[in-house]
Amino acid sequence: MAEESATLDAPPPLERSPQRESAVDEETRALVVPDAGDLPPFPPSAVEANFARYFVADFLNPGHDQYVYRHPNGLCVVGLASAHIALKEEGGITAVDFNVGKSDRSEMKVTGKRKRNAQHLQENSALCKVCTSSNSFVVRCCVKGSLLEINDRLIKQPDLLNTSCDVCSNLCSY
Repeated sequence: MAEESATLDAPPPLERSPQRESAVDEETRALVVPDAGDLPPFPPSAVEANFARYFVADFLNPGHDQYVYRHPNGLCVVGLASAHIALKEEGGITAVDFNVGKSDRSEMKVTGKRKRNAQHLQENSALCKVCTSSNSFVVRCCVKGSLLEINDRLIKQPDLLNTSCDVCSNLCSY
């Protein structure tokens, strides 16, 4: 009996075939190193990577469409969509007026951790008036929230809306 137990040693280690090793290496390489043809030509911008994009169509006033970019932390950026009628008028946008209703939105100063003095707005609240050479258009809020800041550059340079309406010329942040 002692001889039988001595002959039952552990089996010899399995040898990997070169074909199997190359297949595993190919699979690992495919997972780790992407194919250059599958990569986009440019990396996504910060807006594309961090914000959910929403298009807000105004069915009561056709052509008064806007966009909302929403960050996961709740911050929303509101602006004119490229299909907005004000951008299609001859001469483009000539002025942006944040003095609507009872208060001038450009004069507000939000301070502190709790965002004191922020204006609480509803979806249909007016944010500003966008003026062209022949008409003026009221821009609505689109989302319920507290107005934290407006884009001050639009007061001095309203033509920013004509050149890049949805890139850097947001109207307000919530």
